Amino acid sequence: MIACRLLGPVEVTVDGQAAPPELLWRKNLALLVYLALSPRGARTRDHLIGLLWGDKDASAARHSLREAIRVLRQSLGDALESDSNQVRLRSNAVTLDTSDCERWAEAGEWDRAAGLVAGDFMEGFGVPDASPFEDWLAAQRATWRARAADAACRLAEVCVRRGQTIEARTHARRAVTLEPLSDQALQTLMRAEALAGDRVAALAAFARFRELVTRETDVTPSAATADLARRIEAMRGPAPPRASGGDARRLWARRTPLVGRENDLAALGALLDRVTGRRQPGVAVISGDLGMGKTRLLDEVLHRAVLAGASVASAIAVRADRDDPWSTVRGIAHDGLDAAPGVAAAPPGALAALAHEIPTWADRFPTARQTTPVGLGRAFREVVAAACHDGPVVLAVDEAQWADSDSLGALEALVRDVPAAPLLVLIAASAGVAHPLLDDVRAAIGQTVDGVALRLERLTADALRALAAWAMPDYGVEQLDRLTRRVLADSAGFPLLAVEMLHAITLGLEPSDLGTGVWPAPHRTLEETLPAELPDAVVASVRVGFRGLSASAQRTLATLSILPDRADESLIARAAGLDTDPLRDALDELEWHRWIASDARGYTFVARIVRDIVAMDMLTDGQRRRIWEATGLTPA
Repeated sequence: MIACRLLGPVEVTVDGQAAPPELLWRKNLALLVYLALSPRGARTRDHLIGLLWGDKDASAARHSLREAIRVLRQSLGDALESDSNQVRLRSNAVTLDTSDCERWAEAGEWDRAAGLVAGDFMEGFGVPDASPFEDWLAAQRATWRARAADAACRLAEVCVRRGQTIEARTHARRAVTLEPLSDQALQTLMRAEALAGDRVAALAAFARFRELVTRETDVTPSAATADLARRIEAMRGPAPPRASGGDARRLWARRTPLVGRENDLAALGALLDRVTGRRQPGVAVISGDLGMGKTRLLDEVLHRAVLAGASVASAIAVRADRDDPWSTVRGIAHDGLDAAPGVAAAPPGALAALAHEIPTWADRFPTARQTTPVGLGRAFREVVAAACHDGPVVLAVDEAQWADSDSLGALEALVRDVPAAPLLVLIAASAGVAHPLLDDVRAAIGQTVDGVALRLERLTADALRALAAWAMPDYGVEQLDRLTRRVLADSAGFPLLAVEMLHAITLGLEPSDLGTGVWPAPHRTLEETLPAELPDAVVASVRVGFRGLSASAQRTLATLSILPDRADESLIARAAGLDTDPLRDALDELEWHRWIASDARGYTFVARIVRDIVAMDMLTDGQRRRIWEATGLTPA
């Protein structure tokens, strides 16, 4: 049996051994491949002569064909049949990677299909004196380039659904290289870049495409592609700082792949699809101990919602919010709901209620304050309902265990009172802090509303090994095994601590400095842990990560560690003593590296335990005193 690899440089084997040199002569190989790809493996002699020997007289051409058939039969035996009219291959006489690629694509096994493509069809091969064959070869290359690009796009989309945004970006870039004028390939790349956190790269890809398509085809990008570019441009959050070489690797070190959460992300993605596709409400509750990655998972879903065309509004609750009625609703209204296109159609009394509470609403609807406002709960419901008429709406609350009861009750009532609206409510909460209304929301899932309730657990050794392999791509098998065991022992599988440790290693911490003791004690969580109770390697990792920040970011982060749970920009500026531009650059750097998170009301640490380590180790008594004097605050 002959096996041919055609998707890239041609490789031919006969019964598992290297093909004889005669079989690889250009026209002999061309005849073999052409017959193998022909319908039923058969062609007339006249057709084959015209394809490969049309430049010769009839007698010489027939002789050349007979000689080529003789060479092929030496390897194929009776599997090659010929008579005075036709030449045919028996089925399965020749195996082709193109057939395997088609089979895997039909089965939706896009990783296997894309993995077979090593380059252009018969890359580097040609028969210059056989122009009909060259024309056929060019057509095959165009066809397989499009198929390869489609497989790469489909594989990138699979990676996106799994949360593997780095891999998705690689496959999408391959698709764009293969098909530079493909809207599908470009859209896949733009989504992958945006979800990987690099909106600048996504928009740069769109700009290059727009220039190319205008120059080559004299048309503009499709409306869908232009809409996607506008959504990406409107996405919130800091852009990545620019770096190169080793600095570029360290830049991304804290933005690790989403491992160990693939099933959770798939469940949330499916819920988002149902909400947007069926125009029905849904609820998701993400719970877990501190450091389990609730905020990260929530952010992944919100980014996907934006790219799908949904209006997104979110809030981060802090301890003080629990005793402040409607504080979380005000946060949601202040952080994105006001930008939803459909809110202008809300009843005047509802707009008036929010305009009286929030300055940005008063600026957007200047006449609203002249109307008698309705109650805030009713106003929230009517505004969200109006927004849903214009398109999908996603409302999210992080750290919801600290949200006030009025706001949580309003969110629960929303999905009950707007039964035919594309509304998704996402709630992330610590499992260690009780809140009766959160229990009510969970109980409603599957009973009165579509939704999912997820409990995030610690990462397994396999997941930690995948993280370690990503962080340290040069490590061998044994090194990765040792590193995984040490990270598992000291992080106890908490994603937060594992990422801190791996990040510190990329910044120069020696893996041999990591301890091997088992932590934490049974049934202990990070909520119940003080910095002094953490393994030394974990605390050292946070210190190394802190020192890897810019000077202004270090100053800002240390200052934030002793400010209230949520601090706005003006308070941070007074406390840190930084001017506006350096401060904003520092805040963007900290948010990009996921030390802090923000909503429209201010900035907060992603994890309390990290805040406590920074407050304990990174400030002198004199610095603390000067911060409190500058802000008029008193020590907690």
